[in-house]
Amino acid sequence: MKMVAPWTRFYSNSCCLCCHVRTGTILLGVWYLVINAVVLLILLSALADPDQYHFSSSELGGDFEFMDDANMCIAIAISLLMILICAMATYGAYKQHAAWIIPFFCYQIFDFALNTLVAVTVLVYPNSIQEYIRQLPPNFPYKEDIMSVNPTCLVLIILLFISIILAFKGYLISCVWNCYRYINGRNASDVLVYVTSNDTTVLLPPYDDAAVNGAAKEPPPPYVSA
Repeated sequence: MKMVAPWTRFYSNSCCLCCHVRTGTILLGVWYLVINAVVLLILLSALADPDQYHFSSSELGGDFEFMDDANMCIAIAISLLMILICAMATYGAYKQHAAWIIPFFCYQIFDFALNTLVAVTVLVYPNSIQEYIRQLPPNFPYKEDIMSVNPTCLVLIILLFISIILAFKGYLISCVWNCYRYINGRNASDVLVYVTSNDTTVLLPPYDDAAVNGAAKEPPPPYVSA
């Protein structure tokens, strides 16, 4: 007998829409794969025809180039890397290879950390929002309406919006992590763990060993009538 770790009580095999975490991870990987593929197509079309995505300095509100060739190449490389990571996660969840899910999980952690830093920056430097809005182009949609909002209310709205995004991203991280644990436990099932109601675990022998041991036993002697 041994006690169950506290974090194992939050482990679940189900995720959103009551589907399995493996199915949810596959759908999540495909969704990210489609998004990054679309972004890659847009970047390639912009690289092939720069005039189609050219913005003048008057439209941008400043004298700088919107996207040069170096930035385009970096963005394309990042998109290709993301497509590879998402494809690995989808394949790993489908074929039940836990190691293939780790890069996608690390990307989720990195993305969650960046969004957390944005929330902390907004909370520590609330005036930076107003400064950022002032730097937007003059023809930016709803710029004047946003500037007319009370700065405190604007900060609260942005923090609420970021908090919802962080909660959703945290849920997706838990889904991928539970899928990783599920595949690991399925592939390394040396013993079966039965969790009782009093928060203790009972280690059961593997099914194959139990079947072999049961078959090796001699059958009982035949019944002889008196």
